[in-house]
Amino acid sequence: MIGTIADFHFLRPYWLIFLIPIALFWWAARPRRSFGLELPKEIAPHLAEALKLGAEEHRRMRPIDFATIAMTFAAVAVAGPAWTRAPNPLIADTAPLVIALKVTDSMNETDIAPSRLERAKLKIADLIEARAGAPTALIAYAGTPHRVAPLTEDANILRPLLEGLTPAVMPVKGDAAADALVLAQSILGEPETAGTVLFILDDVDPSEMPELSEASIPLFFLTMLPNGQSIAQLEGQSRATVVPFTGDNRDISRLDRQIQSAYSSALGEGDRVEWQDRGWLFAWPAALLTLMWFRRGWVIHTMLALVLFARPDGAYADGWRDWFLTPDQQGQVAMNQKDYARAGELFEDAYHQGYAKMKAGQYAEAAEIFSQIDTADAAFAEGIARIRNREYRPAIAAFETALRRQPNWPEAHYNLEVSKAILEEVESTREQSDTGEESGIGADDVVFDNETGRGTDTTRQSEAGDGAPLSADQWISSIDTDMQDFLRSRFVLENQERSQ
Repeated sequence: MIGTIADFHFLRPYWLIFLIPIALFWWAARPRRSFGLELPKEIAPHLAEALKLGAEEHRRMRPIDFATIAMTFAAVAVAGPAWTRAPNPLIADTAPLVIALKVTDSMNETDIAPSRLERAKLKIADLIEARAGAPTALIAYAGTPHRVAPLTEDANILRPLLEGLTPAVMPVKGDAAADALVLAQSILGEPETAGTVLFILDDVDPSEMPELSEASIPLFFLTMLPNGQSIAQLEGQSRATVVPFTGDNRDISRLDRQIQSAYSSALGEGDRVEWQDRGWLFAWPAALLTLMWFRRGWVIHTMLALVLFARPDGAYADGWRDWFLTPDQQGQVAMNQKDYARAGELFEDAYHQGYAKMKAGQYAEAAEIFSQIDTADAAFAEGIARIRNREYRPAIAAFETALRRQPNWPEAHYNLEVSKAILEEVESTREQSDTGEESGIGADDVVFDNETGRGTDTTRQSEAGDGAPLSADQWISSIDTDMQDFLRSRFVLENQERSQ
């Protein structure tokens, strides 16, 4: 409460000058108190007061009083009272989160069924679901940390990678929690919003604690131990939040609330975040007081008709927002209500419109909009939309465009490599499926015109029945490459690059 009072200010204080003419108007327009003749002193005081002319009129509220109060509220509302900061509308409503999962042999203990690691994966899936639409990255660490997935709002990217994490894929045994924190900070980089890091673990090497204790960003720990057991090294950590494992979703709900709270606190400390205009809170009482003017004798009855039927088409019920909000403001309202499809139709700003359509699952339309914006962010967003729409070649081209416009962009580099890897797997699987190496279909059923293009232009001859070509989703689901092998190879390669 004290902080709210200290932060209270007006965004447009010059509008408060209208309080002066409002006060003068009230003073000049309000009827003066008028008493009749002095009554004899023998009359009882309470009777004399009742007999005085104008006494009742002085006591009751008059129309001018309601009008003055309404105008005062309106002037304060227009002045823009503010005491809290508002997040940037271009970023997610929650802070970026990096999840650092400990993947060691100890996490295979079965004191939490089916195992600590498998239950931790389920907790991560639940947290991703609770943070739907929020950017989340995943790190796996043992003796070395490895980025499994960059910051992404698409849970479908995280889930298959999460399933492939086992101690066998980690190239070095140990506990490098401090190095995982450094990697998490590099992933967060310099975001527009405050980021947080969540460690999911069952123990911490004491030698790692000094670096964790001095972290400059909020840290959260989910301890994967049965019966609410604590980790001694984490006790007394004033700058970290420790949440014990629970068999239900209480731990996830608590983490979600705590992360949101840390995000809100960080927004309040950042001067780069705009103040939230709370004038609408004062506009409501002004509107309610204005309704008093519709009493008989208080206002011309035609005023209601002028307000409600001023538009020629009479569309006052559905179109009232057009009187007060711009299309982009209406689109943001729809975004806040998670009505992304409607927001995509309301926005006039191209980037906002494309983002809303991508959130609504209209990836083709979103990609087309982003392709017409000449910025690195738009090209990156186009790549995300293309890859979600299974358009891997255009996605690669979009990420390459983003890197041309903004070189040394880690996320764009990473997504470019992921797109190429997915395209490689899809086309390899398509070749195996089409040539019959795996499915048993005759090699003569498919003819490739160009081996270098790997089936970009093909002619397929199939018999009637079940010979329909595989869809992109079927290609992906039929990929034989084990995710554990993929992650193991990638982690080994990363360690080799670090040692060079």
